[in-house]
Amino acid sequence: MPKRPPTPRGKSLFGEAAPEAKPDAAAYRINIDGGSRGNPGPAAYGVVVRDPNGGIVTKLKKYIGRFSNNVAEYYGLIAAMDYAQSHGVPAIRVESDSELLVKQMRGLYKVKSADLQPLYERAQKMSKAFDSFRIDHVYREQNREADTLVNEALDETEGKPANSVTPAKPNSPEKSGPRRIPARFRGGVLYLLEDVGLPDGTVVEVSIFPLQKRESS
Repeated sequence: MPKRPPTPRGKSLFGEAAPEAKPDAAAYRINIDGGSRGNPGPAAYGVVVRDPNGGIVTKLKKYIGRFSNNVAEYYGLIAAMDYAQSHGVPAIRVESDSELLVKQMRGLYKVKSADLQPLYERAQKMSKAFDSFRIDHVYREQNREADTLVNEALDETEGKPANSVTPAKPNSPEKSGPRRIPARFRGGVLYLLEDVGLPDGTVVEVSIFPLQKRESS
């Protein structure tokens, strides 16, 4: 009986697994962000487009009306792809801090929202027109430029000064500004005396200002 050839890695009983897309060396890198103040509330998106050498080609920002954060994120993605297609860019790598959007676009999450379904379908159709398309999740600190554009668009709509920025996404540590939190240092460990409500893995900067101990009465 002839020996069966070994099964290559990545294959299953039901066929070959789809290979993971590799970033194109000549791809434009595009950072996108979307946010709303109220969720739903006044919403906007921000887009930063870089060429393959890392140089900024353009920045886009736009107020889109009253929508949720997730809708605004999809508007940003569609705006990014629309810009790339209208300027003849064949390959793009999109970076977003929205895990929901990224995993939906990758087919890892189902789209259950009726508001997102048409935006998702449009984004999927547009993504297939590129020679190379990839979308990756990044942390918020890696997406600050796009986030700044979101807040600028919202502030301009509300008639606020350019240097006055209100957080677009509630409960976001980067967008809520610095806070003074009492803490106690004991046994080599700094214990916070208030619940700051930050997600695990959040990186913060701590400034130490020793307070005088209260005299016991």
